[in-house]
Amino acid sequence: MSDSPLLDHLLELRNRLLRSILVILLVFASLAYFANDIYHFVAQPLLSNMPLGTQMIATDVAAPFFTPFKLTLVVALALAVPYLLWQVWGFIAPGLYGREKRLVIPLLATSTLLFYAGIAFAYFVVLPVAMAFFTGAAPEGVTVATDISRYLDFVLAIFVAFGIAFETPVAIMLLIWTGTCSRESLAKKRPYIIVGAFAIGMLLTPPDVISQTLLAIPMWMLFELGLQVSRWYTPGKKEADAGV
Repeated sequence: MSDSPLLDHLLELRNRLLRSILVILLVFASLAYFANDIYHFVAQPLLSNMPLGTQMIATDVAAPFFTPFKLTLVVALALAVPYLLWQVWGFIAPGLYGREKRLVIPLLATSTLLFYAGIAFAYFVVLPVAMAFFTGAAPEGVTVATDISRYLDFVLAIFVAFGIAFETPVAIMLLIWTGTCSRESLAKKRPYIIVGAFAIGMLLTPPDVISQTLLAIPMWMLFELGLQVSRWYTPGKKEADAGV
């Protein structure tokens, strides 16, 4: 054991990072064979709405090879999130108080599930609607032939935006638990929250009204959910005085 606590922490951090990278690579290796199938699954919302006789294209020579593997690496990272959070928890847990530990564990689990829920909502609800609108809005004489790399970038942006947006209840609970805001003050700011949700939808999603609205409305609903869940917890004076 080293005489330097800082060195010990850095070594532990390095080991946990290496284990995390190894797990991501192992998941990626196990999925690599199915890279084309994974891309086809993600591209289904567009493929099912494309006009008959049309198909996706690849404008870059290496895109047909690298694009599915890029998506597979992102999927491997997403699937490894529970293990990554476990490594983060193992690193920070020794420095937390008992009350903080009881708070962090459910927040980590809830935030992970909400992030996955946001991605699922984007895939099963948002993308089919958006793709149907985009392909149907093409002017006469214009053939819809989307590049596979650009479609992947579009989809990943949507997934990240909705995954982050679905963390709204966790953000609300953190604000209330830490005493930054009270439930009553947040409720009074509801009109500003709604306007802010549409502004965030405009910034996080591609420049179309459908994606913006389909992101803003769930954010508003999740804000209301966070307010309702916060009724179950009010920072108590006894707990604060005990410092646990």
